Amino acid sequence: MKIAVVRCETVSEVCPGTGCFKAFNEKKVHFDRYDKKDEIIGFFTCGGCPGRRVYRLIKALKKHGASAVHLSSCMKTKKYPPCPHIDSIIKIIEDAGMEVVEGTHH
Repeated sequence: MKIAVVRCETVSEVCPGTGCFKAFNEKKVHFDRYDKKDEIIGFFTCGGCPGRRVYRLIKALKKHGASAVHLSSCMKTKKYPPCPHIDSIIKIIEDAGMEVVEGTHH
């Protein structure tokens, strides 16, 4: 399976994504359903509120065979302000025919 991770633009200024990649590499937390042959083919930010980059990048990822998109933990955790546009971002991904998985390493 080919997957991608979308994360918060604001949080990307303080987080290099190591928690997301560590969880994927170790197949832990929200990545425990994958095996060694599965791969991350995309890791991108939403583009800032209201998720202006998501539609464009989801279309590109779909062309490369992605079938699921994880919403990074920073979009869901209480450590950062919650994403005010999460519902519309989920809808964009689902409308493109891709599965949404809520979370990465938390």
